[in-house]
Amino acid sequence: MQFTDSHCHLDFTEFSHDLPKLLQQCFAQNIHRIIVPSVKPEHWQRVLTLANEKNTEVNIACALGFHPWFLILQDLDLSKKLHLKNLDLTFQEQQLRQAISKNRNKIIAIGECGIDVFKAKKNTENEQAFNENLNLQQAFFEMQLVLAKENNLPVIVHHCQSHQLILPLLKQHKLEKLGVIHAFSGSYQQAKDYIDLGFKLGIGGTITYPRAKKTINTIKRLPLSSLLLETDAPAMPPLGQQGMINSPLNLIKVFQALTLIRDEPEEFIAEQLDVNVEQLFFSE
Repeated sequence: MQFTDSHCHLDFTEFSHDLPKLLQQCFAQNIHRIIVPSVKPEHWQRVLTLANEKNTEVNIACALGFHPWFLILQDLDLSKKLHLKNLDLTFQEQQLRQAISKNRNKIIAIGECGIDVFKAKKNTENEQAFNENLNLQQAFFEMQLVLAKENNLPVIVHHCQSHQLILPLLKQHKLEKLGVIHAFSGSYQQAKDYIDLGFKLGIGGTITYPRAKKTINTIKRLPLSSLLLETDAPAMPPLGQQGMINSPLNLIKVFQALTLIRDEPEEFIAEQLDVNVEQLFFSE
């Protein structure tokens, strides 16, 4: 059996001290491929460098994008701050467009992008700032959907309390290559809404927690062809590792949890999961 971690932030500093050893350990655990989405322009070159790494048996692929968390600024009147380069949509669209053009044969997706209502609420103190944050997130998400469609690339979508905002935009833009809803943890109906559009769902450490009954029951009912494995390392550690740095090695724990949820044989599940990755990210 071979496995792909479809969402792992290997470029984060938590992994910088001994990355070659970690990758060797991944390969020994049959994790043969890791997809690294970027979170902001300062990380784009980091993920591209990782994807160009030749001295590893693990195949590393990458995506470029703007994570919504890095668009949310606390205690700022955003209406007066939009001239700042890190919030200037036109400037950042041009920057991303150029990066995609320059590295089109090196990237497999746009992302991590999306909308996070929970984070916007948590980081703002009044309704006006919250609305401005949310509008900014939506504008950046829509910009990235446009670029994904122009370049025939899938998207890696971050969500949190935002299905009602994300789904209409996905329906509106009708991407050819579609994408994955990262760290899915929702109802069966929400899952079906995405799957009906052709999107796949990223399944991570959430399913190792018995309290995540809604998500676990949803995953039981979904077609296996709609699922991808992921860790979101260094975030979202599985059960028993709360408060610790998550690792792509924990992908095996996620897989084992999935096999307990599903009725299919382990080998069949593993094979189908890797087929799903191939279809979404690596097919012509």
